[in-house]
Amino acid sequence: MRSLLALPLVLAAASAHAQTLPLIPLPAAITPRSGTLLIANGAGVSASSDDKGAATAAQLLINRVRIDRGLTLARGATGAIRFERDASITGEEAYKLDIDTKGATVRASSDRGLVWGAMTLAQLLSPDARFGKPVTLSALSISDAPRFRWRGLMVDVARHFQPVETLYPIVDAMAAQKLNTLHLHLTDDQGWRVEIKRYPKLTEIGGWRTPPSSGGEPGPKVGGFYTQEQLKALVAYAATRGITIVPEIDMPGHAQAAVAAYPEEIGVLGDRPETSHDWGVNPWLFSPSPRSMAFIKNVLDELIDIFPSQFVHVGGDEAVKDQWQRSPEVQAQMKALGLKTENQMQGWMIGELGKYLASKGRRLIGWDEILEGDVPTSASVMSWRGEKGAVEAANKGHDVVLAPAPILYFDSLQSDRSDEPPGRLSIQTLEQVYAFDPVPAGIDAERVKHVMGAQATAFSEYLATAKQKEHATFPRLSAIAELTWSPKDKRDFKGFVERLDPQMLRYAHEGIAAADSAFAVNFRMQGKRGDALRSDKLTLAMDTQAGAGTIRYAPNGRTETKSIVYTVPVTIRTGTVAEAAAYLKDGRTAAAPRHFDASRTALLTAHPTDLTACPQGALGLRVPLTSGQSEDSPAFNVNIFDTCTIWADAPLGEAKAVTIDVARLPRHYGLAHEESALRAHYAVTAHGELVVRAGGCEGGVIGTFPLPDPRTTPNRMRFTAPIKDQSGDANLCFQFTSALSDPFYAVEKVILEDRR
Repeated sequence: MRSLLALPLVLAAASAHAQTLPLIPLPAAITPRSGTLLIANGAGVSASSDDKGAATAAQLLINRVRIDRGLTLARGATGAIRFERDASITGEEAYKLDIDTKGATVRASSDRGLVWGAMTLAQLLSPDARFGKPVTLSALSISDAPRFRWRGLMVDVARHFQPVETLYPIVDAMAAQKLNTLHLHLTDDQGWRVEIKRYPKLTEIGGWRTPPSSGGEPGPKVGGFYTQEQLKALVAYAATRGITIVPEIDMPGHAQAAVAAYPEEIGVLGDRPETSHDWGVNPWLFSPSPRSMAFIKNVLDELIDIFPSQFVHVGGDEAVKDQWQRSPEVQAQMKALGLKTENQMQGWMIGELGKYLASKGRRLIGWDEILEGDVPTSASVMSWRGEKGAVEAANKGHDVVLAPAPILYFDSLQSDRSDEPPGRLSIQTLEQVYAFDPVPAGIDAERVKHVMGAQATAFSEYLATAKQKEHATFPRLSAIAELTWSPKDKRDFKGFVERLDPQMLRYAHEGIAAADSAFAVNFRMQGKRGDALRSDKLTLAMDTQAGAGTIRYAPNGRTETKSIVYTVPVTIRTGTVAEAAAYLKDGRTAAAPRHFDASRTALLTAHPTDLTACPQGALGLRVPLTSGQSEDSPAFNVNIFDTCTIWADAPLGEAKAVTIDVARLPRHYGLAHEESALRAHYAVTAHGELVVRAGGCEGGVIGTFPLPDPRTTPNRMRFTAPIKDQSGDANLCFQFTSALSDPFYAVEKVILEDRR
C-alpha cells in the first residue's frame, strides 16, 4: 500500500477513488486545508492543568505514539499539539481535530471525545512503516461523532480462563479504534470467573474443572478467577480510555459451575454436578425459587459494586427447561404465579431481576431468548440468533444490540486455510464482517432509534489462549470499529483495506497477534491430484481475500530473491515447492509468504482440511487434539454427530498402499435435545473399527482396523493397508464405528504410498 507520509489530502465526498488517511474508523467529516505540520521527537503536547480529562487524553496520545510510531512526545505548558475543552461541541463522544501549519488542536466537550480525538491524531502520527521517523501531517479539519452508541467486543473468559493482564492490550486496541464497550462473559457451565465474597465456593469450586479425557486418566484441574480488586483495576483502566466494561452472569441456563458450588441454594433437583468440561448446552439451571432469587440478587449486589456500567448482562440463552419441567417445586411456583409455560417462568425471572437492577440504577440486557418470556420493554436485547431477535425486539420497543451468529461470531474461522487455528467452520471473512450493517431490514422507521449498535462475540470453547483469541479477533475487530462508528455512505471495503495496512503495523507494535488470513496468498490447484501425478505438472490459481498488493510467486524458490508477478493461473512441474506473497507498494509483504508443495509425496497426502463430510453430514468444527491445547495444531475438521470423512478423488491408481494416522479426541459436547441427531454405527469388535472404503462410503472395503481400548492406549495411532486393483481416482471414505459413549476419532493424515 502507498506510503501516506505527507500525502496531500485529496478527499472527494462519495468518491471510491479518493485518497484516504490512515484512519480506522473513518471520521464523519474531513475537510482538507493547505499546508503541513511536522511532528518529530520532542514535540510538545499541552492541556490545561486543571482539566483532568484533557490531561489524560494528552498522556494517552503520548503513550500511543511512542508504541505505534516510536516517537517521544513531551508534556508541557505549550506545544504543537493542544487539548482543549469546548462546550460548544455537542455529543457525548464528539470531537474536532484541526491541523494547520502552527499545530494540531483536539477539542471536545466530554472526556470521551477528547480521548477519541487523541486516538485519531495518534493514527495520523503512525501512517506507515517508517517507525521512529518524524511525520509530516497535512493540514485538515475533522468533525467527528459515532453512528452508534454501543460499539463492542465480547470476550469469553469462562470457557478458557484468560489471565487479567492479557485483557489490558485488548482494551488498548479497542480504545485506539474508538470501540467503547467490552462485554465480559464471566460465568458459564465450565467456569465461574468473578470473586463473590459472600459465596466463596463459586470460585473455589465453580472456578475449576477437570479436563475431558480421550481415554486415559484426566489431567489436573484447570481454571482460575479474577479477584474483585483485579476487576476494579481493569474497569478503571478501561474507563480512562473511554471504555465501559459490561459484566455478564449467565442465567438461568449455563449455570452448571454455579450449581456445582451451591446446589442447595440455587439448584433445581438437589444434585451436585461437577463443573462441566462439556461444550454446548447442559441441563443445569438456576432455580426460580425465592431462595435462589435472593442468592442471585446478592451476587448482583457485589457485581454492580465492581462494575459501574449502566448495563448488566444476565444471559438468558440456551436454557433448556427440562429440569424445571420435572421439578414439582418449580411447577407449583408457576401455578401460583399464573404462568403456563417454562418460557414464561424465565420471563418472570428476568423481569424480576430487571426490576431489581432498576432499583439500583442499572439496566438489564440479555440474549434474544429473553423475548420468549414476554419480558418488559425496559429489558434490552442482544440479538445473536441472526437478526430476527433484533427486529422483533426493536419493533416491540426494546433497545437492541446486534451480535448475530455467524457473521459477528469471531470464533468462526477467517479462511479455509490449513494454518487456521481451531474454531467453527462457518467461515466469516474480513470482507463479510465489514459488509454487515447494524440496522437490519424489518425494523420500523420510528423504531430504528432502539438500535444501540453492534458487537463482535468471541466465545472461547476453541480459543484456549490469549493469542488464539487475538488471532480470531483482530483485524476483524477493525471492521466492527468502522461499521459502528462511520457513516454508512462513507464505508468502502477497498479503502478500508488500504487503511488497514498501517493498522496492521500498529497491531504488530502493540504485540497483538492479528491474523493475516485476509492478506495471505491462497493456492487453488486446478483439476485433480491424480491428473497432476499422471502428467507430472499442475496448474495453480492464486488469490487473496482482501486483494491488497500484487501477488508475486517463485515456482521453486523464495519470492524475496527472485519472483514473477502473478496475473493468470500458472503451470508448474511436480516435485517443486512454490512460494507466493502479496507485495505492497513500499516493498513489504502484506502477509507472511505461503507455500504450495507440488511434490509427489505431498500430492499423495491428505490432511484434515483436505477432507470433506460424508453424505448426510457436515463438518462443523475445527477442534484441537486436547481441550485447552495451547498450540494451533494439530487440529481436526470434524462432524461431532457422525465421525465419517471422505478424501474426494483420491489418486488411488497411483498408490500401492495407504497409511492412515488417526487421533482419538474427547467427546465433550452438551447436545441437549440435539442428542438424537448422533449417528451410531454397529461395531463388530470390542471398541469399534475404522472402515476404509474406495468408491465412497458404499464402495469396496480396502481395510477394516479394530480400534484399541481407549483406557490403555495412546490417543494417536496408525493403520496401513495395501491398495489392490485400483485405477484412476476415487472417493476414499473413513468411517469410525466406536460407541457414542466413548471418545470419538478423526483422521489426522492419509498417506498413499507411491506406486512408482
